[in-house]
Amino acid sequence: MDIGGINPVILVASLMVAAVPIMLAALGELVVEKSGVLNLGVEGMMIVGAICGFIAAVASGSPVVGFLAGALGGATLSLVFAFVTQVLLANQVATGLALTLFGLGLSSLMGQGYNGIKPPVTAKVPFGPLTDIPILGPIIFGHDWMVYASIALVALVWWVLRSTRLGLIVRAVGESHEAAHALGYKVNRIRLGCIAFGGAMAGLGGAYVSLVRVPQWVDGITAGAGWIALAIVVFASWRPWRVLIGAYLFGGITVLQLNLQAAGSGIPVEYLSMSPYLVTIVVLVIMSSGRGRSSLNAPASLGQNFHAAR
Repeated sequence: MDIGGINPVILVASLMVAAVPIMLAALGELVVEKSGVLNLGVEGMMIVGAICGFIAAVASGSPVVGFLAGALGGATLSLVFAFVTQVLLANQVATGLALTLFGLGLSSLMGQGYNGIKPPVTAKVPFGPLTDIPILGPIIFGHDWMVYASIALVALVWWVLRSTRLGLIVRAVGESHEAAHALGYKVNRIRLGCIAFGGAMAGLGGAYVSLVRVPQWVDGITAGAGWIALAIVVFASWRPWRVLIGAYLFGGITVLQLNLQAAGSGIPVEYLSMSPYLVTIVVLVIMSSGRGRSSLNAPASLGQNFHAAR
């Protein structure tokens, strides 16, 4: 049953797909920030992951190879950020912004000649008759494997941060790197691993954009998804399950504005197109105003460089 020309079942199923890239990127950035590092280069890592994944998938004919290449491309770029900020002790904010600009330019250069080419199709998981269940079938059982993998990764990160020694160490480094160093932990190595993980997740999200979400290559294909991912980390108060909720919320807004355009809504197209980013700004203002609980949950050492000689 359509509501105003929009099918609610298709809308919900579509938002689950639209949420995957920003969910993966936000989840990776959450781990990075939990270790006390602020990496604003998520957009750059995402778009490099998008072009690396696209090129690898087209060359190999396998979307799986494409996703692996996307993760590798994002992780490689993140190591540049790690070297500059953790070894050379450069300002993390300035380095992250430079990383985004570098990633946008590099992806544009690498993408020359790939416009108009279609990547191999990422098949849906064959659930058999379960996909024919009314309403629940298309929503729950009608997706590709990356949709389910993204949810599984949220659960995995939540469990690691909450219930394992590794998660405790990461959180300790993010809260007080001096205390963690005094206990004998290699702060820079731990942060290096977290940064690489965050880059791989951002690259994986970018690869999903170019291989599934928008199965083609165009310059600027991520369209600000990395910035939304950064906002979701704050919205989620640095908690993995809230990242899932935030990604579905912003993914839903994106899909809804596209459906409203297709349904011939009287709202000008320009306003509909800007709505996801406007909502992002509003949410950030609300979450950061006053004595919001999100500010109380931020890692105490976030954005602070560490040198073992001090």
